[in-house]
Amino acid sequence: MNAPAKPLAARSLPIEGMTCASCVGRVERALRAVPGVDGADVNLATERAEIRFAGPIDPEALREAVQNAGFDVGASTVELEIDGMTCASCIGRVERALQAVPGVAKAHVNLATERATITGTADSDALIAAIDRAGYDARTRRAVAEDNTLAGRREAEATELRRDLIIAAALTLPVFALEMGSHMIPPVHHLIMSTIGMQTSWLIQFALTTLVMAFPGIRFYALGFPALARGAPDMNSLVAVGTMAAFLYSLVATFAPALLPAGTVNVYYEPAAVIVTLILLGRWLEARAKGRTSQAIQRLIGLQAKTARVRRDGGSVDIPVAEVAPDDVIELRPGERVPVDGEVIEGESYVDESMITGEPVPVEKREGATIVGGTVNQTGALALRATAVGGDTMLAQIIRMVESAQGAKLPIQALVDRVTMWFVPAVIAVAVLTFIIWFSFGPAPALTFGLVNAVAVLIIACPCAMGLATPTSIMVGTGRGAETGVLFRKGEALQLLKEARVVAFDKTGTLTEGAPKLTDLELAGGFERETVLAQVAAVEAKSEHPIARAIVEAAEGLTLPEVTSFESITGFGVTAQAGGARVEIGADRYMARLGLDVGIFAKTAAKLGDEGKTPLYAAIDGKLAAIIAVADPIKPETPDAIRTLHNLGLKVAMVTGDNRRTAEAIARQLGIDHVVAEVLPEGKLDAVRDLKATHGRLAFVGDGINDAPALAEADVGIAIGTGTDVAIEAADVVLMSGSLRGVPNAIALSKATIRNIRQNLFWAFAYNTALIPVAAGVLWPAFGILLSPIFAAGAMALSSVFVLGNALRLRNWSAPMQEGKP
Repeated sequence: MNAPAKPLAARSLPIEGMTCASCVGRVERALRAVPGVDGADVNLATERAEIRFAGPIDPEALREAVQNAGFDVGASTVELEIDGMTCASCIGRVERALQAVPGVAKAHVNLATERATITGTADSDALIAAIDRAGYDARTRRAVAEDNTLAGRREAEATELRRDLIIAAALTLPVFALEMGSHMIPPVHHLIMSTIGMQTSWLIQFALTTLVMAFPGIRFYALGFPALARGAPDMNSLVAVGTMAAFLYSLVATFAPALLPAGTVNVYYEPAAVIVTLILLGRWLEARAKGRTSQAIQRLIGLQAKTARVRRDGGSVDIPVAEVAPDDVIELRPGERVPVDGEVIEGESYVDESMITGEPVPVEKREGATIVGGTVNQTGALALRATAVGGDTMLAQIIRMVESAQGAKLPIQALVDRVTMWFVPAVIAVAVLTFIIWFSFGPAPALTFGLVNAVAVLIIACPCAMGLATPTSIMVGTGRGAETGVLFRKGEALQLLKEARVVAFDKTGTLTEGAPKLTDLELAGGFERETVLAQVAAVEAKSEHPIARAIVEAAEGLTLPEVTSFESITGFGVTAQAGGARVEIGADRYMARLGLDVGIFAKTAAKLGDEGKTPLYAAIDGKLAAIIAVADPIKPETPDAIRTLHNLGLKVAMVTGDNRRTAEAIARQLGIDHVVAEVLPEGKLDAVRDLKATHGRLAFVGDGINDAPALAEADVGIAIGTGTDVAIEAADVVLMSGSLRGVPNAIALSKATIRNIRQNLFWAFAYNTALIPVAAGVLWPAFGILLSPIFAAGAMALSSVFVLGNALRLRNWSAPMQEGKP
């Protein structure tokens, strides 16, 4: 038997400076070339690289690889807990040890909290090793939510772009007025010629355009030309080459016109300045939209309480939530947000858990109930004992899962990667070819036509939209899912779930409540319900059978009579004296043995049999009193969930270890298409494989430990969030509320997200495919139409904004199944 493959270690790096899909490809190739790296996936929208490796790896080698590719590794913040510090000199030793680690930008140690906060690119293992060498013990406390860092960086980027856009627009407006006014409005042309003259006009345009390119536009040249020199041109390279070509041509026309052929002396300062301004506008709009794509994470982070009221030394003190320790007792007043996960030890209240489950109805909490950090206490005062704090809370885990899913690369992205790897070099080749053809065969002035059309090709083809098409939709889709209680643990599930053809359910705890309950109690004439139920429950309270416990639970709140002379009759039932009455409970054969005719309940017994339930009978003082059925009841939302799945065009199967008769009865009730019954846990695995072979892609829904293999084997495993940790870890999607409404909702969200991605990709590819030939001038021979570089810049900026705007539409996605309606 082959040994199981050792799982790959992983590391996440923030990448700065990426602007388009070709940047993504370059960073991925650079990281994959580092010795020891098994794979690397880069996400343009989240600006992160997820790196997988099998053995030790040098973090500095990763950083150098990224820098050599022309980008920077962003700083992240790590918090460590440190044991063994006793005085201020310890602080200095630890800080010096940390600052000596390559990649550390800043390290701050707090003796009171015994924590170190480190900012930079260093690996946490290297930081811990440095502290160990200094003579102290350290461990990772938790990564400070890096989305806060990303959000701050994006906000700063948007602010800087807005400032540069205003400067560029103010400098470009006079250039535009002088050049376009002179061409389009004869009085303006005459005014210029009769006052400052054309040469002075060109000098003014030269000065203003130089300022535009040297200050707000410098980013394009500082990044674009080095990338071109490395043989890996990107979007910045296209803008830099295009605008610089127009600028240099204008420079020659202004200061050395004799060098140009007759009839070609003209200036193109205005296209250079306007292109820079329009692309800055597009970048600013893009930065603002990017910030909105990650708002779901920001909202989740915002749900974390800042302080907690903790019982200390006989009193209550408010402390930062970061300082709460496990087993601390926390007091919670009405209206307050729960700071950490815990168990209620005092009080009763209702808690709004909609941020976790998506369910709007508050949940009752009393002593012994679990409570989740980030939820909101409603009416009563509670005291709870902390069971999970910091990065161990459910909310922190949800944030990590959503972050992981948002950084995923879907299979559909492989096509984009293959295209964009060669796209920018191909565009430059097309631009060169355009110039050659126009210069060789175009009308006079051929040099001018060649230059203008080549610049238009370079500008129109910037592949920003391609790089943003997939990751932005993933970010918004997974974030919207988290808000509705559908948590995608793996981003790939977004695409695979959409392709599912059959959904298979476990029965117990998934389709059903998971615990036996009294479902039917029908009385014979002359008997009262409460009296009979109290007498039967009193007798069954002496039994340990699960059916007996269900009957006792149903009688909660009733006064049970005293029971004497209890006797269990093997194979038949039980008998006892309850409050002076003789009570006998058992199957129909026991009633026959007692000489009682159960025929009056024949119709009810037949109906129960059709539902897969086994009826019991109760006799009191020798008279048949009631027919009783105990079963695992179907969850209220299950029928609607199955119906919605059928409406989505899916087959529904049930895989269960229960007996076939019960399973088929439930299947008939729910309209389930295929039943696999009486299977052991390993049999569920085989059943999943058989269903996949018959129907195609399969999603499996389960909640128990015995469902974990089937969840892992399915194309998409969907775990009920109220189930076991093992099942949740094996799943790709988690339904936080435990409600089956989440299954069709998850599939509908998957379909909506993939549809959105395809719309984005179509726009990005169709836009470039259609407009590059137009920019090259293919419409000129037949229609006399050319695409101005200015319009090319505007269209390019619009394409990215369109893709981001389309992705943001997913924020308004509405779940097909909501509380209270199918």
